[in-house]
Amino acid sequence: MTIHSAHANLRAPLEGPCYQNVGLTPLGFAVIKMWDRPRRFSVPVWGFAYYLLRQMAMLRTLLILGRVSNLPTVWSNCMAGWLLAGAGFDGSFLLLCLGATGVYLGGMYLNDAFDAQFDQQHRPERPIPSGLIRVEAVWGWGLAWLGLGLACLFLFGKVTMILALLLALSVLVYDAVHKVFAFSPVLMAACRFFLVLTAASVPRDTVDGLAVWSALVLGGYVVGLSYIAKRETGDSALSYWPCALLAAPMVLAVIVNRGDNQWRTAVLCGILAFWMIRCLRFALWAPQRNIGRAVAGLLAGITLVDWLSVWQGEALVAIVFAALFGMALLFQRFVPAT
Repeated sequence: MTIHSAHANLRAPLEGPCYQNVGLTPLGFAVIKMWDRPRRFSVPVWGFAYYLLRQMAMLRTLLILGRVSNLPTVWSNCMAGWLLAGAGFDGSFLLLCLGATGVYLGGMYLNDAFDAQFDQQHRPERPIPSGLIRVEAVWGWGLAWLGLGLACLFLFGKVTMILALLLALSVLVYDAVHKVFAFSPVLMAACRFFLVLTAASVPRDTVDGLAVWSALVLGGYVVGLSYIAKRETGDSALSYWPCALLAAPMVLAVIVNRGDNQWRTAVLCGILAFWMIRCLRFALWAPQRNIGRAVAGLLAGITLVDWLSVWQGEALVAIVFAALFGMALLFQRFVPAT
């Protein structure tokens, strides 16, 4: 008896749209092609192969829901806040990154859970409307990640606990109302603002003025890119004035840096400006605009903003932020950033 006849009932799921949606089409079709030919392999071998394909599909679905390509920017925010506090790296920093990762992933899962009906009409390729995962499961994953993240952050001082609660509240409010609230980019900026302050508060359970100002200008940058992102699902024209907010980190850097830091600031401002113009070109000046590509690039640029806010010339710091920028771009090749 051939494998084809023994497992005809398992063949149908591999031929459906599921694997096309999660990027496993070449592998799926290869298995189907082999399935139609007599093989010497035993039934358990093919059963394991089918199980492995299903698990790979589910893993990619979870990665898409979590928008994990943006995680390097979350770790970058943590590092910026930590360095703004003037602390040395230790185990607490890793715990901070774990907590921030949990809150971020929880927010991304809950974002899709809240948007399930909207995505059904406007973004049918998303995991929930395409049938890759049930909305109840997404709610469960989201709340679990959010709870894990807060549990990690609650292990620090009182100020960090308060800021972590404000961070989680900002995430939940954004997820719930961002499709109907005109100023939702401000809510998105609040999430990044409180994340940087949370990170800055961990070493000494307090926050200084420079950390607050750095978090504010990062928020301005996020408002600008979030405004562009809101036009991704519509046909309305983009205005230029919100894009000016992208330059807020460079303005602060020029104001606060003196002496030897001025030339470093000039170099990093040049790099950041070049990257922003390159990204905006796809949304504002290209013959056929590609807002998704512009937003993805600007999201990766958050690492450059963080680098600009803290760099004092240390080679290791420069290498880490450059690596995080590269990781964000690399991850975007496999998992969509938006």
